[in-house]
Amino acid sequence: MDFGRSDRWRLPTAIKILIAGGFGAGKTTMVGAVSETRPLRTEEALTHIGSDIDDLSGVEAKPTTTVAMDFGRITIRDDYMLYLFGTPGQERFWFVWDELAMGALGAVVLADTRRLADCFPAIDYFERRGQPFVVALNCFEGARPFTVGEVRQALGLDPDIPIVRCDARRRDSGREVLITLVEHAMNRGATPVGTMS
Repeated sequence: MDFGRSDRWRLPTAIKILIAGGFGAGKTTMVGAVSETRPLRTEEALTHIGSDIDDLSGVEAKPTTTVAMDFGRITIRDDYMLYLFGTPGQERFWFVWDELAMGALGAVVLADTRRLADCFPAIDYFERRGQPFVVALNCFEGARPFTVGEVRQALGLDPDIPIVRCDARRRDSGREVLITLVEHAMNRGATPVGTMS
């Protein structure tokens, strides 16, 4: 009897992706919307102490904040398993990013056009690391509809960095963003982490 590995028992290739961006941009929402499993969340209630530290302008009604990460998973056929890691948005939690970014294929920088400057730190971080990323414009109701060209100019992005519009609440929209990132990363020569063991 042959107990060797066969294609039938081949494990999927693991692909790690970060979802980053400013505080309140919709990272937790996006991970929850696209994950096929119940996402792991490390959210805590916002307190008056935190409101003295964090800029809540534009997101005053936000009751919670991510303090470590969000985690979700998507299976693509039997070949690939996407592991999604949502980063915390506030500066006081940025020390977590280095650990989360290790081994990642690339990142989605989720941008709220009402607070566009909040995504600068994430863009700077991935540019410094040379890590592939895309910018996803989370379309909030009532936000001014900027053109992709206006956003590219405002953020000082190179022409080869994809910018896409999305609704972080919708699974299909989030998946389109992830497909754009994976294609962009592969075109830049990035490779998945490897086969799960």
